[in-house]
Amino acid sequence: MKILEKGSKKLLNAWAFYDWANSVYSLTIASSIFPIFYSALFLKTNTSIKTVFAFGFEFKSTALITFVTAFTFLVVAIISPILSGIADYVGNKKSFLKFFCYIGSVGCIGLYWFDITPEKIHLSLLFYFMGLIGYWGSLVFYNSYLPDIAFPEQQDRISAKGFSLGYFGSVLLLVLNLLMVMFPNWFGFDISIAKAILENGSEVEINQALKAAKDVASFEAMKVSFLTVGIWWVLFSQYSFYYLPEGASSGHKVTKTIIFNGLKELLQVWKQLNKNLKLKYYLQAFFVFSMAVQTIMLVAVYFGEEEIAWGSTDAKTMGLIISILIIQLVAILGAFITSLASSRFGNIKTLIAVNAIWMALCFYAYLMKTPMEFYIAASFVGLVMGGVQSLARSTYSKFLPETEDTTSYFSFYDVAEKLGIVIGMVIFAFIDQITGSMRNGILFLFVFFLAGIILLYRVLKTEKKIGVFNDN
Repeated sequence: MKILEKGSKKLLNAWAFYDWANSVYSLTIASSIFPIFYSALFLKTNTSIKTVFAFGFEFKSTALITFVTAFTFLVVAIISPILSGIADYVGNKKSFLKFFCYIGSVGCIGLYWFDITPEKIHLSLLFYFMGLIGYWGSLVFYNSYLPDIAFPEQQDRISAKGFSLGYFGSVLLLVLNLLMVMFPNWFGFDISIAKAILENGSEVEINQALKAAKDVASFEAMKVSFLTVGIWWVLFSQYSFYYLPEGASSGHKVTKTIIFNGLKELLQVWKQLNKNLKLKYYLQAFFVFSMAVQTIMLVAVYFGEEEIAWGSTDAKTMGLIISILIIQLVAILGAFITSLASSRFGNIKTLIAVNAIWMALCFYAYLMKTPMEFYIAASFVGLVMGGVQSLARSTYSKFLPETEDTTSYFSFYDVAEKLGIVIGMVIFAFIDQITGSMRNGILFLFVFFLAGIILLYRVLKTEKKIGVFNDN
């Protein structure tokens, strides 16, 4: 295979296409089908109180998932600098990207057998853990490729393209999965009912039996959707794997002395931050606002499922599906609008505006109760969701000093992001568990967005003071 030159169109497209491959996990499992499936498990077992017994404790259902999610991010934060250090030294960045991709895919497939019974809950949570750690672990190495494959003037654009491809591809699979859930008979799922009811039952009994049969078939369709995500992820990632370079290093064997090389490099990056104030201050701001953004994105559907007055189970499922589609479709537009705004007003000023919108959404979410209010919130979330992620990533890439050691710098970026998510999710889960309401946790996230805005203003002041960075 011919090695592609940095900045070449084929190489940039191959990198961006991994977003197409892995974003189906983020949308179908993390943001849509799995939360609906998780809620349906309690209806299936006729459990009126949504609590789960696991690890020797009784948890509120949403709090358990939030705590497990936080733990996963903590593991990623701990192991990613070690693995990225090895990858940077040995020169096998792509091998680690593949490893986490395959771990995540197996986790997705394993969710087919997810169950909340005491006998199966721990294995079920292991598969959930694998999917989550595979997705976020692979992003450590995927993001670190950006300055390797693109020149600074290309990075905003290709980063936005990657997110847009991810949203578009994941929406395609999600639409298929949702059609499977809403119309299971179209896809061969059995919705037959007992002949005795058809022949002798009343109209009410027949309708109830048909609905019960459809619910069972839809539940099975949700499980099959997890299989499709795992297969999609593995299949489409092969295009990226084929063209992406193995890594920047010359290639050495792994020895005991370099196992913790990544931690040493992380410390070196920490020391270098004192010589690069704009990067240091930006990372502090990113740590704070990313904490809130990622927490909201990870709990949004659980919030809608629990806190909004849908009226019926069917209305709830349809309402959440509509909301998810709104978020994803608007996010495609939002990523490009944010990219255009950053080119005109500068990255930092645009990020300040986006954080202000997120801050207002926290207040709005605390007060909203009706489906229409939830749809309105979903529209604004979609508008700022894609933009804040793509712009945050490309801004960091622009701020990096001239170095070939991009993996260590992006490892530091990812560790900051993951530790922020751990703190955000733990705080949110704790408030949810103690108060019994997710609304209080959402409102508290307002503080992080406010702090993020204040810290981003400090980046602007640093720019004026040192006079060495042109944000535009």
